[in-house]
Amino acid sequence: MASSSSSFMGLIVVVVVAALLQCTAAATYTVGDTTGWTIPSGGAQFYPNWAGGKTFVVGDILSFNFSPQNHDVATVTKAQYDACTAPSEGNIIRTSPANITLSTAGNHYYICTFSGHCAAGQKLTVNVVSSGTGTPTTPTTPTTPPTVPAGGPSPPPTSGDSTPPNAATSLAAGFGTAGVVAAVFSAFFL
Repeated sequence: MASSSSSFMGLIVVVVVAALLQCTAAATYTVGDTTGWTIPSGGAQFYPNWAGGKTFVVGDILSFNFSPQNHDVATVTKAQYDACTAPSEGNIIRTSPANITLSTAGNHYYICTFSGHCAAGQKLTVNVVSSGTGTPTTPTTPTTPPTVPAGGPSPPPTSGDSTPPNAATSLAAGFGTAGVVAAVFSAFFL
């Protein structure tokens, strides 16, 4: 009996470790790299070229660095992006750096709302894939801009349940995969 119990625990540990090793920390991309978020001197293709070749995954963070006196960043719909139309006040961030977490798969659109900036090329679209899929997903309904918190990560869940929706991902993000693996092994074998 002890042998089957021990084998079962070993199997659980292997499954948990395999799942944790697939969890990856979110990547943070500085939009425009050292150029930052500005009217690009390289023309309208600067930001499409910057995003080209990158794979953006749900959970990644776009960091827009700009001078708040001269620029802002707005999350917009495709129609607003194409027309360089400013969105409602709630979707404009005027503080820098503006860190936006990519929370859903699909196309995401950003512009600067200062007069003429979007038309001069200060606009960005990124295609976000679900984690682990490696292929873009196409939204089946029109994308609406997500609500973006202005100052950091989302607050923890407020329900009476103390377990976050995805405990493995939360643990991996907070302690790193190696820390979680060590905790799992010590919990079962020490």
